[in-house]
Amino acid sequence: MAHDDSTLLLCIRHGETEWNVGARLQGHTDIALNRRGLAQADALARALAGQTLDAVYSSDLTRARQTASALAAQRGLPLHSQACWRERGFGGFEGRSFAELEPLYPQDCQRWRRRDPQWGAPGGGETLLDFAQRVRAALLDLAARHPGQTVAVVTHGGVLDCLYRLATGQELDAPRTWELRNAAINRLLVSDDRVILVGWNDSGHLDDVLDEIGT
Repeated sequence: MAHDDSTLLLCIRHGETEWNVGARLQGHTDIALNRRGLAQADALARALAGQTLDAVYSSDLTRARQTASALAAQRGLPLHSQACWRERGFGGFEGRSFAELEPLYPQDCQRWRRRDPQWGAPGGGETLLDFAQRVRAALLDLAARHPGQTVAVVTHGGVLDCLYRLATGQELDAPRTWELRNAAINRLLVSDDRVILVGWNDSGHLDDVLDEIGT
């Protein structure tokens, strides 16, 4: 049973970037939104115009801050950017696609594909286990800061994957069967350190984005 001090989180993946289009690993590399990503951010702000928000947070990377800025400005709220909401770090793999990496690093890519919790990319990449622990700590800290409030968090696909697993009890190495669409809205309730899935991949506001940008 949720209590009155439960925190409702609107967890949102940043808008599209050119590296998303090219299937290149972004990780901690600071990439800005492309034209479609900016349109997605605008559509997100319009979709949430009637939603009460007590605070707006984002990863400190540009693509997340750009997506979150309209939400914060719309309400006259400060945008709290935090490194704890960053994407998983992929070390020396960042900027490259899986198709490019697999012939060069077949064993690493096999462990990555298997979702080995102990694997981290060469060159200082985070292990999946360390990443998931970082995300859980960020989530519980945010909920403790905002009991009984509604908070938007603009973050990254890998972070949202970890949050979904927390809420549904999926293991870290279980295959992903859920969507992580750019600028979609995902709702979680945090109550007494429990994470409850309220809604996932609310993306109706994105249906007209392609028409808006003329592509």
